[in-house]
Amino acid sequence: MNRIGLVALLAGLSMGAAGQEPGRVRVEVRAGGEPVAGATVVVASVTQVTDEGGIAVVPAAAGLVQVTVVHEGFVPVTVPVTSVENIERVVRIELEPELTIEEEVTVVASTRTGRRIEDQPMRVEALDREEIEEKMLMTPGDIVMMLNEMGGMRVQTTSPSLGAASVRIQGMRGRYTRFLSDGLPLYGSQPGGMGLLQIPPMDLGQVEVIKGVASAFHGTGAMGGVVNLLSRRPSDESEREVLFNRSTRGATDGVLWLSTPLSETWGMTLLGSVHRQDLTDVDGDGWADMAHYDRGVVRPRFFWDDGQGRSFFLTAGGARESRTGGTVVNRTLPATGTSYREALDTSRHDVGVLWQTLAGPSVVTARAAFAQLWHDHTFGETLERDRRVTGFAELAVRRASGRHTWVAGAAVERDAYDPADVPRFEYAFTTPGFFVQDDVDVRSWLALSMSGRLDRHSEYGWFFSPRVSALLRSGDWSTRLSAGTGFFGPTPLTEEIEAAGLTRLTVDGPLQAERGRSVSIDLTRSQGPAAYTATFFGSRIIDPVHVDRSTYTLRNLDQPTTNWGMELLGTFRQPPFALTTTYTYVRSRERSSGVIADVAQTPRHSLGFVAMAENEDGRIGFELYRTGRQRLDANPYRDVSEPYTVAGVLVERRVGPLRLFVNLENLTDVRQQRWDPILRPDRAVDGRWTVDAWAPLDGRVINGGVRVQF
Repeated sequence: MNRIGLVALLAGLSMGAAGQEPGRVRVEVRAGGEPVAGATVVVASVTQVTDEGGIAVVPAAAGLVQVTVVHEGFVPVTVPVTSVENIERVVRIELEPELTIEEEVTVVASTRTGRRIEDQPMRVEALDREEIEEKMLMTPGDIVMMLNEMGGMRVQTTSPSLGAASVRIQGMRGRYTRFLSDGLPLYGSQPGGMGLLQIPPMDLGQVEVIKGVASAFHGTGAMGGVVNLLSRRPSDESEREVLFNRSTRGATDGVLWLSTPLSETWGMTLLGSVHRQDLTDVDGDGWADMAHYDRGVVRPRFFWDDGQGRSFFLTAGGARESRTGGTVVNRTLPATGTSYREALDTSRHDVGVLWQTLAGPSVVTARAAFAQLWHDHTFGETLERDRRVTGFAELAVRRASGRHTWVAGAAVERDAYDPADVPRFEYAFTTPGFFVQDDVDVRSWLALSMSGRLDRHSEYGWFFSPRVSALLRSGDWSTRLSAGTGFFGPTPLTEEIEAAGLTRLTVDGPLQAERGRSVSIDLTRSQGPAAYTATFFGSRIIDPVHVDRSTYTLRNLDQPTTNWGMELLGTFRQPPFALTTTYTYVRSRERSSGVIADVAQTPRHSLGFVAMAENEDGRIGFELYRTGRQRLDANPYRDVSEPYTVAGVLVERRVGPLRLFVNLENLTDVRQQRWDPILRPDRAVDGRWTVDAWAPLDGRVINGGVRVQF
């Protein structure tokens, strides 16, 4: 990955100069007393590279500017310098070795203002490429495993029949999580229950997560948080990677990733993959515990960067999938004596573009995305066909002035849903908005980030979403505080409805917009290779939309849903070893029909431990996860689930140009069917024949394969 070019591009994105009179900054870069040639230097949105003597002379407008120096294998350095008219200022920078710089790259891409992760007032959690690769070897066809094993996040299966899932951040419903690809909403305003299962992780470089209300940054749909999937960038040399995987439960994956420079300023990458899963009845009850699917995905990306602060990015993608579940061949439902088929055919196309240019001391960015999604969903005797079209456009200006970094811009988003067979649920929403952001270095130990966004939803009206974050530092300790508000324009596409369909659904009166507030405080201490973080969080959703499973009715609740808890995170990074321990406590409560209860399928206690040893010959890892009890809804067998523990082992070995891997997942062979049947004794009001999935359905799984990089 060309990390240097990416960091320089994004650092230039956020750094402008105050003043207009010309001056010069002479940057002398050294490491260990020796000059560093080829280091990238960014001064007020202008990028240059140091010569053989480690020197770069960069013109700069008079006033306070930020100087950033980046070189592969060293810690990026940013220092403030006052540029003086017609005078050459000399800045001497000594670089310190660093193993990786992925965290800085991720944060710059997600927070608009170009700060390193340790300098960012708002907490952002990141997965680098090495961590993504570990999860890719476990599930090469989707990002479910990768997200499910991050602290405070839970991938909840929403449809046992077809395997659909959603991501809950700190106990918040999955519809409140906003998914982005390189900052673009390529997966629509909501990725849907199948969206996560159609994103291969092969071409991801980093993943960043913002937890809590983030409407001030990304408008409607980000009331629970944001997951930004950042792509791998092309390097200066061509790269090719092929992966083949096969599992004991009938899954087959083939993935190809290509990267090549097209010229000194152009580069491209290409992802192509095919995936297949056999229809599998694990417990022999005649019902498929793992749905059959055939899927193909393709995504090219094009990059242009002139090295002077101007860049262009274009991506387009497509996916087609046919998925089938229900009773297996020659088996019937015990309650009816007939077979039952559930199926979903999906076709998705999208395109996205990001453009950046300089306008004096400011940087102007424009981005846009367009996506179309078609579904043909069969629920036994019922067919539901739909088409969803989403569009997005944004124009923003960035400028640095003294201790401030300003961002201002305007955006508009379109979400149109056309259900051909249930037209009463058709909608078309347009939401324009304006946003501002100011990051301020008040003192060396205090930084503030203040942002606000004004949106007008075509159906639900005006909304103002502010967010304030603060970072306080003292030696090895740092504290972050954050509070914000946001909103969500409800649609009939909740987790429960996507699993059961629209045909039987009734709506109790016109829906109102959901409004949320969140607050968090975290305390972090870093001691050499070890780091410890404790996070305390809380949120409150007013007028939450709720599905009453006993009547299959959609309505707003009269009382707010509350959500509070804490996360504990400990990491140790000392090559070749890496250890991570997480614990999450979530208490999510709602009042429905006068009864206060925990939100269904939200465990209060979750614990995780991951250990990995890695060198140039391969890697070996062990993981252990504990999930606590969950309240269950519409389950005739029990009201509260059982706690369970799963463990896994991953081994990868380099043999010449090949990398062979084997992954043993769920060694404890936990299966929900060991406690209760997955099939209901009778059909539910919403039409479903299965209970909700609260534990794994596939049991012990072994998968293995080969990677080739050349």
